Amino acid sequence: MVEASAINEMFAGIAGRYDLANHLLSAGQDFYWRKKLAQEVLRSQPRRVVDLATGSGDCVFSIAKALNGSAHVTGMDFCPPMLEQAERKKKALLEKKPKWTTCLREVDFIQGDCLELPFSDGEVDVLTIAFGLRNLEDRARGLREMRRVLRKPGGVLLVLEFSQPDTWVRPFYYLYLNYLIPVIARLATGKPDAYRYLGATIGKFPPKDALEKEFLEAGFDQVTSQGLSFSIVAIHRAEVLGS
Repeated sequence: MVEASAINEMFAGIAGRYDLANHLLSAGQDFYWRKKLAQEVLRSQPRRVVDLATGSGDCVFSIAKALNGSAHVTGMDFCPPMLEQAERKKKALLEKKPKWTTCLREVDFIQGDCLELPFSDGEVDVLTIAFGLRNLEDRARGLREMRRVLRKPGGVLLVLEFSQPDTWVRPFYYLYLNYLIPVIARLATGKPDAYRYLGATIGKFPPKDALEKEFLEAGFDQVTSQGLSFSIVAIHRAEVLGS
């Protein structure tokens, strides 16, 4: 795993064009994936939601729209330039789209580290993390921290992450991932190395069943997963059922 400081520097370098690159590289599927994640959050009817590795805040905005002011939603990231992008987007939404006033009244952004979450035991109803679990320097430690801050019982961790796609899709997907994405990323951001890193981490990331075992080892009680877009990505739902 790449050290956290290197990941921080890498994402700081692409913060300004991060959203554009995501839309292009996913062919717009990222909007659909975030909507599905927000629907999963809504199922739990939470009062306190934290989106980890929030980046430029797109997941926070999707979740806040689905909850419509009924819960406090915090976006947390350890990369200040990404948080600056999120704050700018929040300000723009409030200025240009008054209908967002209710959705965003309970939204804030903070800097923090997933390995040392700045929350008390059992403080959070729902944690989300989208495309950030792969980047943790110590994934087992990060999952234990997530388990610690979730409400007991009833807390839910929702992980939106790249997965191992359906068998027939894999040859085409890995061709795109390893050869085409760096080219598109260079045009979109001028930083192809960040997306070569993306391809490398996706290839090494555990499939759904292996990741389920990691959740259980971290202390979660029940884990399910749902593949999206031919299982190119998956939403993993890890629940805390007991104290």
